[in-house]
Amino acid sequence: MALLKIAAVSIADSRTFMLSLSTSARRSLRDLALSALLVGAAALLAGLLAATPAHAQAGKGELRIGYQKSASLFVLQKAQGSLEKKLAPLGFGVKWVEFPAGPQLLEGLNVGAVDVGYVGEAPPIFAQAAGARFVYFGYDPAAPRAEAILVTKDSPIRSVADLKGKKVALNKGSNVHYLLVKQLEKNGLKLSDIQPVYLAPADGRAAFESKNVDAWVIWDPFQAAAEKATSARVLADGAPDVVNNYQYYLGERGFVTKNPKVIEALFEDSVAQGIWLKKNLRQAAELIAPLQGLPVDVVELALRRYEFNVKPITAAVAADQQKIADTFFELKLIPKAIKISDAVVVEKP
Repeated sequence: MALLKIAAVSIADSRTFMLSLSTSARRSLRDLALSALLVGAAALLAGLLAATPAHAQAGKGELRIGYQKSASLFVLQKAQGSLEKKLAPLGFGVKWVEFPAGPQLLEGLNVGAVDVGYVGEAPPIFAQAAGARFVYFGYDPAAPRAEAILVTKDSPIRSVADLKGKKVALNKGSNVHYLLVKQLEKNGLKLSDIQPVYLAPADGRAAFESKNVDAWVIWDPFQAAAEKATSARVLADGAPDVVNNYQYYLGERGFVTKNPKVIEALFEDSVAQGIWLKKNLRQAAELIAPLQGLPVDVVELALRRYEFNVKPITAAVAADQQKIADTFFELKLIPKAIKISDAVVVEKP
């Protein structure tokens, strides 16, 4: 039930983009969103129905990757077919399975519809608390500027300390919930010192623009879209040393441990394509933007704030994720305490 509730909120998130686009672009994006939902639903149905010997052997010769349109590097890799070329010598093909958001992707991983996937910090914590079966096996470097506390361009608020007593919109239980807690702590405040308004990104954007809230805590590419469309001002983000905002590679434990060469090839291709992307930001944005249904400038700004250099999970990174899980439990956002180490494939010394 917890996963289903989060999924319902996440589907609403896609509406946020509509507010910054032209009428024709909105129609295009609605079509893309509907397609994403249909593909995601089909993938989940296939996973639920495919409890057969053929399904048990699906990983042999095929890497099934769960991805979201917001996962820019995977979108680029899929479009260019680079991973298919990398895996061909190993006798593996690639099947790309699209999901509308992280919670649905994790459910697909849990029921066996995909072998690996890529999500942010918060979804796997909720999924693990709900009993989902997966392992963390890789992560991208910290991207602390890819989420932020925004205020309107004419807001009198100039520091996080100025948020005392103010209304702050955020998506409950998301990465930015942790960012807000840590920024308030840094400035001598607690959540009880502000008025949190829990809204999905689409509603948060509307409340922010209408000034029904004083600030909005949000992540990319929603953040970039708001900055470009409304000239929203970044009051504070995750830097320096406030939060990491890692992105994680997750997988089915058996597949990850039994296919080290496939995982190695995935890492190598992701690193190579990530290096090219960062060296050719505009060109990469022009390739990715039409596939995501977003303006090129928005995609380019978001790409600037992410790093793409996947590495195996370390004990230190797992410890950072544990801090977030502990904070969410203390805030009663998850029903029980969890141990991240139970779901981690750690890099060997």
